[in-house]
Parts: sequence; C-alpha cells; structure tokens
Amino acid sequence: MDIARRNNVAVTGNPHGRTVVLAHGFGCDQNMWRLTVPALAEDYRVVLFDYVGSGRSDLSAFSENRYDSLHGYARDAVEVCEALDLRDAVFVGHSVSAMIGVLAAEAAPERIGALVMVAPSPRYIDDDGYRGGFSAQDIDELLASLESNYLGWSAVMAPVIMGNPDRPDLGEELKNSFCATDPDMARVFARTTFLSDSRADLKSVRVPTLVLECSEDAIAPREVGAFVHRAVPGSTLVTLRATGHCPHLSAPEATNEAIRGFLAGLR
Repeated sequence: MDIARRNNVAVTGNPHGRTVVLAHGFGCDQNMWRLTVPALAEDYRVVLFDYVGSGRSDLSAFSENRYDSLHGYARDAVEVCEALDLRDAVFVGHSVSAMIGVLAAEAAPERIGALVMVAPSPRYIDDDGYRGGFSAQDIDELLASLESNYLGWSAVMAPVIMGNPDRPDLGEELKNSFCATDPDMARVFARTTFLSDSRADLKSVRVPTLVLECSEDAIAPREVGAFVHRAVPGSTLVTLRATGHCPHLSAPEATNEAIRGFLAGLR
C-alpha cells in the first residue's frame, strides 16, 4: 500500500534538521497545524499526515475493525514513520493524538525519540481518584447526539471545544473541519477517542516528553495535565495562557515558543 497516499503525507521544512511529525486530533486534519509549520520549518524537517478517515486521506482504506481502538491509529502513525524511514523523530500529538503518540513510541521506539503532547487526555471519563472532565453519562449523551445528528453536533460542539467566544472564526473553522469528515468514520473515531483509557500506557514512555496544557480547557481540564505529568517520568509540564482545546490555533505564538524551546533542549 502507498502509505504516503493513504495518509496524505506532506514533508516540508529543513531536510537536514531533526524530523518533527505533527499529528492532528479528532475531527481535524493536518491543516490545523498551519500556524505551527512556519515556526518549525527553518530548523526542522516537518512531516504532516491525515489519519485514515480524516482530511484528504484515502477513505477506501478505512476499516471499522482497525480503527475501533487507538492502536489502529497508532499503526497509521508508525507506518508513516516507516514509509519515510524516520529515526528518532519528535512526535507532536494534539488531543487524542498525544495518546496515539505514546502507543506509537512504544511500538516503534527506534522511530520516535521524543513526544510533545498538546492538550492531552488519557481518559475523558471521571474515575475514582481521577478527573477526566466528563461523567459516563456526559459521554453517552455526547456520542448519542453525534450519532443521531452529526452536523448539528458539530455546530454546537465546535465553539465549546475551541473555547474562544471572542474568536468565532476559530469555532467556525473547527465546525467546518468536523463537517468535512465522513459521519460514519467520525462516529468510529469519536467512540474510540472518548471511550479510551490510556492511563496505564503512560508508564511505557521512556523518551523526553513535553506536556502542554491550556489554562482553561473544557475538554482536558488542568487536573488531566497534572496527571499526565506525574505519570510520565521526567516530563516537562507547561501551562499556556490559552483558552480552549486547540492552542496551536488560538494561541500559536505561545504554543510554538514552548515547542521550539523543548526541541532546542533535545540532544
């Protein structure tokens, strides 16, 4: 299979620099990184891709059996790294892709040498001694609404996820991204995302890791960032002065500065 075509892989930036892989979250595509790429391209080789079912990926490659687990999306990421023969790359994952990066790094440690987690959440549902931000009923209702009226759900949820009422254009962009995703494929990705529990996987991380959280985030509250930081030995936690779940769009300067500072400190 042509992985580059399947995942709409794009490579840009400095061909002699360390490779940075940018991985989007649920309902998004690689275009969501457009404000980050220019900040990295001068010094780093930048790889972007779309998960199967998202963006301009090859939709014919979609399989519900493969993508009903985060491991299926992690295989996408690993196969992109293999197709480009990447070594010691830095995997930057937004939202659920932060946990996908954890799984990919465990599966292919020679390919991924560092992680950047942007607004990560290893579990969205509250549990004993853990606050994920949602009750089980919240998630059941969210998924039921998504499955019954995906376009309506997108219109309501996009501004909430973006979390910047003073920037309605950002909420509109996220809504359009959601609406451009095939509803059946989005349903699978949503269930896989919001019902996942990757807390135990965090202990497998053995690479330098940056955890980026927002000061206010309705999807991943600050307790989640603190949990991830504690669970990943030696990780660095940075709290951005940003509102919402997509700081690479709402606060790109601060996000890019934090990522570049982390990259500069890697060997």
